[in-house]
This record gives sequence, C-alpha cells and structure tokens, in this order.
Amino acid sequence: MRLLCGLWLWLSLLKVLQAQTPTPPRLPPPMQSFQGNQFQGEWFVLGLVGNSFRPEHRVLLNAFAATFELSDDGRFEVWNAMTRGQHCDTWSYVLIPAAQHGQFTVDHGVEPGADREETRVVDSDYTQFALMLSRRHTSRLAVLRISLLGRSWLLPPGTLDQFICLGRAQGLSDDNIVFPDVTGWSPQASVC
Repeated sequence: MRLLCGLWLWLSLLKVLQAQTPTPPRLPPPMQSFQGNQFQGEWFVLGLVGNSFRPEHRVLLNAFAATFELSDDGRFEVWNAMTRGQHCDTWSYVLIPAAQHGQFTVDHGVEPGADREETRVVDSDYTQFALMLSRRHTSRLAVLRISLLGRSWLLPPGTLDQFICLGRAQGLSDDNIVFPDVTGWSPQASVC
C-alpha cells in the first residue's frame, strides 16, 4: 500500500511541476519591409546569443562570415566560413521563404525527419547591421539563437544594446552571449 501511495504522490507532483513550466516568450515578428535583394551579400557574424550557449563556449567561437545569395525563387543559399588555425571550416544551408517576408524555413540538406528550424530577420538597415533570430525544434527542446550580423566590424550606435535587449526579451541572460575571438584574426583569402 505504501508503494502505491508513494507512486501516486510522485505522479501527482510531476503533473503539478509540468503545469508550472513557463511558456516561452513570443518571438518578435520578422521585418515587415524585408528586402531580400538588399539583404544578400556578405555579413560578418559579430555576436550570438542563445539558450545553448554558456560562458565556456566563448573561446570556441572564431570570427566567421556568412554569404547570402538570393535566387530567383526567393530562396537564399547561405555559405559560412570560419577560420580555425590554418584551415577553414565551411557549412551551408538554404533559407526557404515562409508566408511572411523576412521569415524562412531552414533546409540543411539532411535526411527527412531532421530537426525543424525557422529563422527570421528581425531588423536590418542592409548596409551596416542585421539581427536574425532562429529557432530549431529538437525532440526534447527548442534551441533559440540570435545572430548579430555586420557588413563590417563597426556597428551603428545602439546596435549592440538592441542585440542584448532582444536576447533578454527572449529570456536569455548575459551568460548566453558569445562574441567571436578576433585576437590575431585577419581575413585570409588563401585560407577561406
């Protein structure tokens, strides 16, 4: 009888704790006036904030660039290149436009049943900065990532604050922010 009561108590407590799980904050809408032809081109990834990043990850992020190429059907082919020592890590994916301008489904080119990912351009002036928010759904959780992109390493005043505030509005803390380690970094066309 004690075992049955203990099991009932444990299941009841589990049900109560599940009911108290906070709902995630609403995602900001994509840019209403998004212009893909102005967004395409090369961007430097100047910062990332996400629920999967921790302070110890800061040393792992090297400077990298993302190139967005717009196709006739509105898709973006995206190529990333990150220098690691004397070699270059590259990866790519395709952004498939969704119903709203500035919102996309990410196609990583992997087998069916892979994690679903959505991304959106939250803000951009097209010439200096862009803020992108991505959410990938795994079998266990939603992975949130906000990218701070720049056409150069110089940002307009207030952009960094906007990036940090966007992360905080999504329930992320300063511990979830990583910036690339640019110590001794310079673009090396021969490497990437």
